[in-house]
Amino acid sequence: MTLTWAQLEKFLRGVSARQIRLVCGLVLFAYLISHFLNHALGNVSLDALAVGVHYHILFWQFPPVAIVFYGAILVHGGLGIWALYQRRQFSWKAMEPLQLLLGLSIPVLAAAHVVGVRLAHMLFGTERLYPQVFYADWVVAQPKMWLLLALFVVAWIHGCIGLYFWLRMKAFFQRTAPFLLAAAVLLPTLAMLGLYQGGRTVIRDSASADWRAQNLSQRNVPTPVEANTLDSIMARFLAGYFGLIGLALAARGVRALHERRGGTITLSYGNGRTIRVPKGLSILEASLRHRVPHASVCGGRARCSTCRIRVIGDCTALPEPSQREAFILDRVGSNADPAIRLACQLRPENDLSFFQIFLPHTAADGSHSSPSRIGEERYLVSMFVDMRSSTKLAENRLPFDTVFIVNRFLGAVSQAVIECGGQPNQFLGDGQLALFGLRTSKQTACRQAIKAAAMIGANVAELNRFLKHDLREPIRFGVGIHGGEVIVGDIGYRDHMVFTALGDAVNVAARLQDMTKALGCEAVVSEEVYKTAGVSAEDLPQQEVEIRGRTVPMIVRTVASTTALSPLTDAALA
Repeated sequence: MTLTWAQLEKFLRGVSARQIRLVCGLVLFAYLISHFLNHALGNVSLDALAVGVHYHILFWQFPPVAIVFYGAILVHGGLGIWALYQRRQFSWKAMEPLQLLLGLSIPVLAAAHVVGVRLAHMLFGTERLYPQVFYADWVVAQPKMWLLLALFVVAWIHGCIGLYFWLRMKAFFQRTAPFLLAAAVLLPTLAMLGLYQGGRTVIRDSASADWRAQNLSQRNVPTPVEANTLDSIMARFLAGYFGLIGLALAARGVRALHERRGGTITLSYGNGRTIRVPKGLSILEASLRHRVPHASVCGGRARCSTCRIRVIGDCTALPEPSQREAFILDRVGSNADPAIRLACQLRPENDLSFFQIFLPHTAADGSHSSPSRIGEERYLVSMFVDMRSSTKLAENRLPFDTVFIVNRFLGAVSQAVIECGGQPNQFLGDGQLALFGLRTSKQTACRQAIKAAAMIGANVAELNRFLKHDLREPIRFGVGIHGGEVIVGDIGYRDHMVFTALGDAVNVAARLQDMTKALGCEAVVSEEVYKTAGVSAEDLPQQEVEIRGRTVPMIVRTVASTTALSPLTDAALA
């Protein structure tokens, strides 16, 4: 599939500094896992450690991998210091500042080990592997051993917190969380036990003159001059690193002073709550600072849309959306409305009135409940089903008779959806939104939706036979099906909350259903659904259609009669 310039431009608009930091963090976490697995071989023997480190170095020092690895270190570290400057307010939970503090401490803890092992090899060709490191840290200077163990624990916890923030909105997280937790505890435990066993072996063997002659030669141990050079490099690195942190803290102070001198603005939440904050704060940061509950599943990282607000009044004085904000608003179909903004990205310069679109859940004591119902990003298949000519149906009937027929139609649709594993979600007059994939994989969800469309045709045909004496013409309907990433959660106000899905995939499914009228068919299904389901739809007419609100045309398949879909799923499941 050829990547068009528009698709590439859309992808680049969606890339933020946080995402770059995440990708670099994943590279470093992969290195950490590789290193821990290597350490765990110490539970076997020193020879096993030697074999493991050979392949570890062979992979991570392979030039293309090394470039990515060292680039990830520089970018991730630099963005960490930038985050220290940029972040004005943390959430009430301690996990965010803890992650930042642990991340900033890693270079300090790792400096001696990296300079003594890697830099010594690069500058002087010194070959320091496990025997030499164990001897230096367990025999000569035992405090270094605790420093090294602290480094492993700090780096591991920092990486696990980052993974948690990334994965907690994924559909599979709840199911896999116990296994991930077990791995997060087991792997560092085995690694530290491996180091302990290796260290014990070296303490025992180092009493031998032969062992010392073999492992502590000039090739393995730096000379005093070389050691002084390495110590000087480490001291300068630490001075420069602490200088960067100090510079970031000083810049925060200058910014805070500038903001106070720049004046304050009033934020009105639309429910009577009003706060005054310095200019420069985002809406979400202002809410956190003043303890105003504000939904934000991703923690202000511009990875979800749950902090969205609707601005009341004139929007012309608002700053333009950033690249990342524009991308998220486009993903949820709100880019055309200038009044819809992300609270974590909008930094107003003037007084502002707004109300929150997603209300946060709070318990009776004001504490926050689980965010899983506030919003979760996942892949779902959306199906819109609409009854045709219901106005004409009601023209010469009593209202209760019309309601009876519409309810029988919605019952036939709902029965098909439920039997195929979906969930009837919203009833919109004589139409329905159904969701597939809340508890299943992408492929299963797509197959369930196709099968449900076929069953809807059979159920409505049976309903037409049952009501043939009461209907002037058979009940007709239209179905639109599309799958994609959406946000699912509770939407509404106070006691009027409903669980539903929001996103581009839902909007597209609704518009595909509308197209069935113009295309003269019962269903329009996106090619995405067929491909993900793994079914062959070659016998169905293919068409490229323009979707209102989207710049790129979409390939769909039109289905004259939904009963024709039944053989597709039967063949796939056979």
